[in-house]
Amino acid sequence: MNECQRFKDKVVIVTGAAQGIGRGVAIQLAAEGALLVMADISPLLEDVHQEIQVTQGQATPIIADMESYAGAEAVVAKALELYGRVDILINNVGGAIWMKPFVEFSEQEIIKEVSRSLFPTLWGCRAVLPYMIEQQHGVIVNVSSIATCGIHRIPYSASKGGVNSMTKSLAFAHAKDGIRVNAVATGGTDAPPRKIPRNSTPLTQQEKDWMQDVVDQTIDRSFMHRYGSIQEQVNAILFLASDEASYVTGTVLPVGGGDQG
Repeated sequence: MNECQRFKDKVVIVTGAAQGIGRGVAIQLAAEGALLVMADISPLLEDVHQEIQVTQGQATPIIADMESYAGAEAVVAKALELYGRVDILINNVGGAIWMKPFVEFSEQEIIKEVSRSLFPTLWGCRAVLPYMIEQQHGVIVNVSSIATCGIHRIPYSASKGGVNSMTKSLAFAHAKDGIRVNAVATGGTDAPPRKIPRNSTPLTQQEKDWMQDVVDQTIDRSFMHRYGSIQEQVNAILFLASDEASYVTGTVLPVGGGDQG
């Protein structure tokens, strides 16, 4: 186990924990002593669970659709059933499905993007807040994006702008309840290819070109002119979740090598 135990015996929910940044967050939390409830719609979540068990971490996986309120409620209910409280919620579900000019998006694609990248955070916050208010303490960290200012991802950008506004408003409303709410606006992040892609349809050459435009813009806007690592995003998320950030709330922290979004 990691010698750093910032989250020892803290009950922590992490959504979107099966792959990418969410997986990194879950593994680090378990290493730092958290009592972890991991949620994802993907069965790959069990692989993360097994990896944590090998290091003797405490984690419970739950398959849930965080695009629905029922899914969010089920995850919170599992944490309450196991531990009787929720200390920390990390809302990580989201991610652009398509990258192309806005006029190329169909109505259904726009709806799907918003369902993927705004509603899981809304539902997660709504499901957990009554219990955090009752216990008069809690921490919420929402995973946003610097792509609130970017090309070829307008529905995703709008969704993450909503996450940022929700973060600030909830922090303002619930500081009196001992609840801190912050967000990390992740920048471009090097990650292994997704085992289950967000969009399984093979890309046309035009779609590949549009995606490359996004990569080029992301690197160009970063002062460091590079993508970040998963660990660099995990570090920021866990800082805001920890007691080290006890006087930080209502903040959207860009982690994009200087790109403020």
